[in-house]
Amino acid sequence: MTMKTTEQTEVYKSADLALVAVLLLFIPDSLEVCDRTNPHKVLFAFKKSDELDELVAKYWKRELKVEPQAFFNQLKLAKVRIYAHE
Repeated sequence: MTMKTTEQTEVYKSADLALVAVLLLFIPDSLEVCDRTNPHKVLFAFKKSDELDELVAKYWKRELKVEPQAFFNQLKLAKVRIYAHE
């Protein structure tokens, strides 16, 4: 979980698959790129916003409630993005 600035765009990067699934579930349009520079770990980069910051904070405080099937579907889609370029 890091915040980086690339080409004047702040992004939030995470390799935490559960967090990535939550972010894709609540704010799917915020995904910028899947960073595969490290062959052992994929980092998902999301466009920074107040909504993203609030969602990440609620995730870590365990304050979110999600529909289980919707969460699982986003988890599967995140895995598809990981393995799509192999």
